[in-house]
Amino acid sequence: MTTREEVLERALELPDTYTDIPFHDPNWVLVRVRSSKKAFLWTYEKDGVMNATVKVDPSWRDLMRRAYPAVSAAYHMNKEHWSNITLDGSVPDTEIERMIRESYDLVTDSPAKRIYEAVKKVPKGRVATYGDIAAMAGNPKMQRAVGNALHKNPDPSTIPCHRVVNSEGKLSGAFAFGGPEVQAERLRAEGVEVTGNRVDLRRYRIDYLPEIV
Repeated sequence: MTTREEVLERALELPDTYTDIPFHDPNWVLVRVRSSKKAFLWTYEKDGVMNATVKVDPSWRDLMRRAYPAVSAAYHMNKEHWSNITLDGSVPDTEIERMIRESYDLVTDSPAKRIYEAVKKVPKGRVATYGDIAAMAGNPKMQRAVGNALHKNPDPSTIPCHRVVNSEGKLSGAFAFGGPEVQAERLRAEGVEVTGNRVDLRRYRIDYLPEIV
């Protein structure tokens, strides 16, 4: 992968993306997320070679820079969070594609998105507390945000919010699921015993993950 067209094609395969030339200079072509206008890929030519700049997770940033001399700190961006890929053919296409996708994921990340992904990890027949979900989503202190996100659940068929209870095992109020017994009925259908609007956490709570405190 050595041309602008190739990296732009890969980036534009991702949902809700479009190209932009923000500086009125055709040497700089960006790919943005339409909903947020945030750029996750910058392309430009320098010294006759095409370059691509992507956002990176600092936890693995240095690993990629050590593995490939063509991957370096982006000189025109925050060097901690952005890397530059010199498209000289030395970096495998699969790695470039992965870095583009990672950049996209970082730019589109949001607390609500992480909360919904955490809820999806709660298996059938088990429950998690708001605190568990907050910790699994990366911030144990955002329990209130968990509650807000669950009440705005965009897809109950794939995001099982009924498996989330409070720290005492109590179910949510009637407004959360369309009726006073809906959450209890859904849990019972999955084999979870509900008594007095409460679930026995010692019996049904998910096993603690390393990040849950």
